[in-house]
Amino acid sequence: MKLNLNELKNTQCWEKANIILPKFDYDKIKASTKENPTWVHFGAGNIFRGFVAKAHQNLLDKKLADTGIIAVETFDYEVIEKVYEPCDNLALVVLMNSDGSFDKTVVASIVEGITTKMDNGDYDRLVKAFENPSLQMASFTITEKGYALKDFSGQFFSFVKSDLEKGPASPTHAMSVVTALVYKRYLKGKYPMALVSMDNCSHNGDKVKEAVITIAKEWQNRGFVEKGFVDYITDEKKITFPLSMIDKITPRPAEVVKEALEKDGVEDIEVVITSKNTYMAPFVNAEVCEYLVIEDKFPNGRPALEESGILFTDRETVNNVETMKVTTCLNPLHTALAVTGCLLGHTLIADEMKDDTLKKLVEKIGYDEGLPVVLDPKILSPKKFIDEVVNERFANPYIPDTPQRIATDTSQKVGIRFGETIKSYVKDESLDAKNLVGIPLAIASWCRYLMGVDDKGNEMILSSDPMIDTLKNTMDKIKMRDTSADLSEILSNKDIFGVNLYEIGLGNKIENMFLKMIKEPGAVRTTINMYL
Repeated sequence: MKLNLNELKNTQCWEKANIILPKFDYDKIKASTKENPTWVHFGAGNIFRGFVAKAHQNLLDKKLADTGIIAVETFDYEVIEKVYEPCDNLALVVLMNSDGSFDKTVVASIVEGITTKMDNGDYDRLVKAFENPSLQMASFTITEKGYALKDFSGQFFSFVKSDLEKGPASPTHAMSVVTALVYKRYLKGKYPMALVSMDNCSHNGDKVKEAVITIAKEWQNRGFVEKGFVDYITDEKKITFPLSMIDKITPRPAEVVKEALEKDGVEDIEVVITSKNTYMAPFVNAEVCEYLVIEDKFPNGRPALEESGILFTDRETVNNVETMKVTTCLNPLHTALAVTGCLLGHTLIADEMKDDTLKKLVEKIGYDEGLPVVLDPKILSPKKFIDEVVNERFANPYIPDTPQRIATDTSQKVGIRFGETIKSYVKDESLDAKNLVGIPLAIASWCRYLMGVDDKGNEMILSSDPMIDTLKNTMDKIKMRDTSADLSEILSNKDIFGVNLYEIGLGNKIENMFLKMIKEPGAVRTTINMYL
């Protein structure tokens, strides 16, 4: 069995392997989507295929939707060429239960996979979709850095500056492309739609909004777009930017899943590693648990995704759910496990939860330091959420998620994942940020991680980070067994943490923790244990 539309016709083979097949008429849905597209999604990665597209397939199976999703890759074009196209845009989604069993489903709700290339007809097809009155929304899973227009000095990135100077005719950055497409929609008829970030970052909808409006104003100032365009994208009756909170672990393709599928008779499912270091395969392995909460603000209608368990609510509730998860109940724990796990030689998050030192660390950060300042969204219990994260989700031995993957782009995360809790302690007169222990340990561990040497003294490869060169400039001045260390360039940087950690009494505390961690091999574990 091969994952393509023709081979799906041999239903008995797939059913024998306990693989659930789509129940809708694919050709009919594809034709309907081409004629009247309703949903374009930017960012063709695993969380989109393994969660969002699967949720929409549920609607198609129940005949609650009559169009599919057009998936667009803005960054790594090889994803479309090497993963989507050979499989006719199908994905084999494998949910990994804690007992080791797999739930397997072929997802066919993605009826087209294209790029933002300007020279092969893809972009022209995107323009047609955006010019169609039927389009209800464009959604995004392009990671937090996909919305960034400026560096830490406040200057436009060179590629963004080039887009601004050239105008909407040939954009390259994801947000420039989207703004140009929305301008096409404005020119065609000022039709309404929603731009929905589903990325795992704070105030994600506001990030899209700020980027699109910034680009539109820059183009307007240069005479590339009509003045009415800015009015159009700032009119909530026309264009909206809903907030959302998404939560589902979709790690890199796992060898154990690949072997199980091959044993079932599925062929040609090799893992693809692109030149941009994207890991994907025809299958997506993921945890069972999933949450998606979206602000219900869609001026042109939306799919009935509540029928697939997705929660629609008001802006304040979404913000509170997102704040609960990102700043307290999950993401801070994940980041702490990432940097400490790399230092202590772990290669699986689940194995870290068997490490008493690290389990105590995340429990300290979550229960003791996070819950006192958590925003309770009411629709989800923060305490139960942490219980599930610590005892079930992170501990699931069949989720092959790695600290090395989670450690990617840590500089872009610590301000939200640790900084927000720190700021809450500063604001609350009944609390004292100087009493924090777990969060300072995690920050000290990150600085120790940036030395590129593990706790045994061996060289360690660092995960990618847009600030790595800047951070290394500070850390390269420090050597193991140094008795003093100046981390002020990092710890005082408000662009990283949202606050100057010295001004609130944590900078020196973190430096002292860090000095203990570089004292000798094994000192990272010893230091964490000592403080806990």
